[in-house]
Amino acid sequence: MKLVVGLGNPGDDYDNTRHNTGFYMLDLYLESKELTNYKSKFNGLYIMASIDGEKVIFLKPQSFMNLSGEVIRKFVDFYKIPIEDVFVIHDDLDIPIGSFKLRNSGSSGGHNGLKNIEAHLKTQKYKRLKVGISHVDREDTIDYVLGKFTKHEQEIMEKLSIIVGNLLDDFFKMDFDSLMNKYNRRIR
Repeated sequence: MKLVVGLGNPGDDYDNTRHNTGFYMLDLYLESKELTNYKSKFNGLYIMASIDGEKVIFLKPQSFMNLSGEVIRKFVDFYKIPIEDVFVIHDDLDIPIGSFKLRNSGSSGGHNGLKNIEAHLKTQKYKRLKVGISHVDREDTIDYVLGKFTKHEQEIMEKLSIIVGNLLDDFFKMDFDSLMNKYNRRIR
């Protein structure tokens, strides 16, 4: 069983914000699969499905970004999911918008959601998809990540979501090293 987590903040105030990129990418992927009926458990919204014969839980923690690890830990424990089968989709300020990077482990890079995940999973060795949201140096980081996408940025993210959808399809078929080799070359 695999656990695919999109990170974000719950509530209408955070819809279409840069920090909710994980939620956004996960929602678009699930819509493309006609999987839209979220259930609630352990302060998370989730959908359980079978993708290419693999049982998968798609999860959007509802505890706010900085407490995501608590929710993920509860799902990992309850469903006995190995840490190597946890895959987290999140925003990344250091990657240009429209680009992404797959990692099979690594530090939080200052991302508070990832810090909390590391604290609760007691490891940095979980898979992740870092989706670029860029950064405007003249703007406060908190205001920037909690700000809404511009129309142009939204168009870029919609196009990127198609690639992310293909990447997720391949995630269920390929080993992670092969997945990284195939997709990490797409970074601009």
